[in-house]
Amino acid sequence: MSVKAFKLVSAVEREMLMGDKNYINIECIECCGKNLYIGTNDCFIYHFLLDEKVSTAGKITFAATKQLHKYLGLKKPVSELKAASALTRLLVLCDNTITLVNMINLEPVPTGARIKGAVTFTLNENPVSGDPFCVEVCIISVKRRTIQMFMVFEDRVQIVKEVFTPEQPCAVAVDGYYLCLALTTQYIILNYNTGVSQDLFPYCSDEKRPIVKRIGRQEFLLAGPGGLGMFATVDGISQRAPVHWSENVIGAALCFPYVVALDEEFVTVHSMLDQQQKQTLPFKEGHILQDFEGKVIVATNKGVYILVPLPLEKQIQDLLASHRVEEALVLAKGARRNIPKEKFQVMYKRILQQAGFIQFAQLQFLEAKELFR
Repeated sequence: MSVKAFKLVSAVEREMLMGDKNYINIECIECCGKNLYIGTNDCFIYHFLLDEKVSTAGKITFAATKQLHKYLGLKKPVSELKAASALTRLLVLCDNTITLVNMINLEPVPTGARIKGAVTFTLNENPVSGDPFCVEVCIISVKRRTIQMFMVFEDRVQIVKEVFTPEQPCAVAVDGYYLCLALTTQYIILNYNTGVSQDLFPYCSDEKRPIVKRIGRQEFLLAGPGGLGMFATVDGISQRAPVHWSENVIGAALCFPYVVALDEEFVTVHSMLDQQQKQTLPFKEGHILQDFEGKVIVATNKGVYILVPLPLEKQIQDLLASHRVEEALVLAKGARRNIPKEKFQVMYKRILQQAGFIQFAQLQFLEAKELFR
């Protein structure tokens, strides 16, 4: 049973990025507030400003205005971008080196500070240092079976820790002192401060691309065996039932109460509240799906799109209109954390009342009575 939870809206058309240069491909994206950064296969970074516009009918569109683009001087693709807005810095991974550039003019920092020997990297969104003018960066090193932790300041970098792993790591997410790692044959949780590790479950990285994503404090989302999206805490347990993905998921993102996944043909939307698949959006040739401060962005090699969530109240009303009372109530309860308390109580009473009338009309008097109560 489907719910219209998201709309797919174009943000950057291919002409804005590449004109008639067909060889240019999008390799990575980063979004920070209204700033959208795109890294390409020909070693350029593009900076756009995204403006969200809402028509009188409530239709949302995005206007992207190109600010500037910058060539990094190598014949290698820009493989990852991460913004550190507190430092007004963009961390750029290209040719196994992370360079710090200014978020506004894309110029490298004058000191030339960089991190060498990085295969991939991520930021610690639950930092342990307590310094607001520094970001904590975790890299998978080019050195075999090695993870390195760095502190990155406005114009310098400092290595904090080097950790060795039992197998070669291929993906990592960080929360505080905890690393959630996809190794060659399994996922593990590793506390880099104490060195204590815990096995989660087996996974073959040779057959499929692993997914490791921090979704909240001390909780991660992983691509498990059998096409399952598995949740795991830093204690190595799962507090939520898994969601059923397709076998070949490329990327996943969280937009509460939904888990969004991308495969070769579709964007699928599952509810974290009842694990059901709620929506399927055809999307061919997608290769990036990421969420940035609640904004979910998908991209092909040539264009960038935003998944705009429909207001939860509208989704609940659509479910009630289809007489899907249970689903509407589950979604309404789940909406509690997204809506201010007073507003939620007023909304929830009205929904219970509507649901009661639906049950009453279907002669389900006991259920209706409970809802009216």
